[in-house]
Amino acid sequence: MSKKRSRARSRAIQAIYQWQMTGQEIGEICEQFIAEHPMDGVDVDYFRELVHGVVTQHYALDDQLTPFLDRDLQAVDPVERAILRLGAYELVRRPEIPYRVIINEAVELAKSFGGEAGHKYVNGILDKVALKVRNQEVSMSRKEKGG
Repeated sequence: MSKKRSRARSRAIQAIYQWQMTGQEIGEICEQFIAEHPMDGVDVDYFRELVHGVVTQHYALDDQLTPFLDRDLQAVDPVERAILRLGAYELVRRPEIPYRVIINEAVELAKSFGGEAGHKYVNGILDKVALKVRNQEVSMSRKEKGG
């Protein structure tokens, strides 16, 4: 797992959160973010892809998440909403990244930025999204584990 990618995800969550809270133009947020935050050791291209991808596709991503939520998406903590959207984006748009890596990264982000039990919520929702959008990969992985 690439540390540069992990850092890109961490920065992307912050930029997506800012977009969710302000509605600011995403290109502006990205450039401001890159200018104002240390980006050493960050995969900046991946950061841009994640932020632009989540923002431009958030309606489709929300459609993937909504069936598994226990409340309206707007009622989900904004940090956890950003993490869920990013995880859904990677599950749908980045099939070369193993689903377990995506979920693990999202859980770690939720532990760092989210509420006390937020990581459990994120894990449960993204696990269900993975089963839906990557059924074959998830099923094969579970068979290998004997579960």
